[in-house]
Amino acid sequence: MGSTSAVAAAAIAFVGSHFLLSHPLRRPVVGAIGEAGFQGVYSLVAFLTLGWLVVAYRKAPLTAPLWAAGDVLWAVVTVVMLIASILLLGSLIRNPALPTGGRRSSFPEVALGVYAVTRHPMMWSLALWGLCHIAVYPVAKNIILAAAIVILALVGAALQDHKKEQLEPARWPEWESKTSYLPFAAIAAGRARLGGFGLHALLGGLVVWLVATWAHQPLTGWAAGIWRWL
Repeated sequence: MGSTSAVAAAAIAFVGSHFLLSHPLRRPVVGAIGEAGFQGVYSLVAFLTLGWLVVAYRKAPLTAPLWAAGDVLWAVVTVVMLIASILLLGSLIRNPALPTGGRRSSFPEVALGVYAVTRHPMMWSLALWGLCHIAVYPVAKNIILAAAIVILALVGAALQDHKKEQLEPARWPEWESKTSYLPFAAIAAGRARLGGFGLHALLGGLVVWLVATWAHQPLTGWAAGIWRWL
C-alpha cells in the first residue's frame, strides 16, 4: 500500500533533481563527463524519478476531494485548457527558449502569437494544465503531482531566463524587452500586440485539446472538456 507521503517524496526528487542538474550541477558534471555523458545522466535521473512518481501516484490512496467541481468550474477549466493547448502547439515553432545544441537561438523580429502572450508559452501551458487538474480533481495525490508540474514549469521558466541572459547576453535581454514572463503582461504594457497566431497554434491546439479531453473517458473513466456535455 502506498501513501501520499511517497507521492510527495517522489515529486520532490523529480523536480529537485531537474533543477539541480539543469543549473548548479550542469557545469561541473559536463566538465567531468562531457555533454553527451551529462545528457545520459540527466535522462536517466529524469526517467527514474518520473517513474517513481508515477508508481507512487498509482499506489497512493484516493482521498476525499477538498471541494466539489461543478459545471461552472469545469466550463472555466475547459476554456483554459484550450488556451493551454494553443500555447503548447504554438511554442513548437520559432521558440528561442528551446535547446539549440550549442547553436545561436533564432529570435523573431517581433513578438506575435503565443510569444506576444508570454515568452514561455510551453512552460505556461504545463502550468495551466497543472492548475486545471488541481481545480477539477482536488484529491491529495493529484494536488501534489499537479503542483510539482506547476513548480517545475514556472520556476523553470524563471531560471531559464537567468541562464539565457548569461548564454546570450546580447540577444536574450532584447527578447525580454519585447515579451513578458507573465501572460499578457507585455500586451498590457504595449510592448506586444495580440494577434499573429499561426494555424499550427490555433488548429493544432484545437485538435490536441479535442483529442486529449476525449481521451479522458477511456483512460480515466470520466469525461472531460466539452465531452462532459455531449
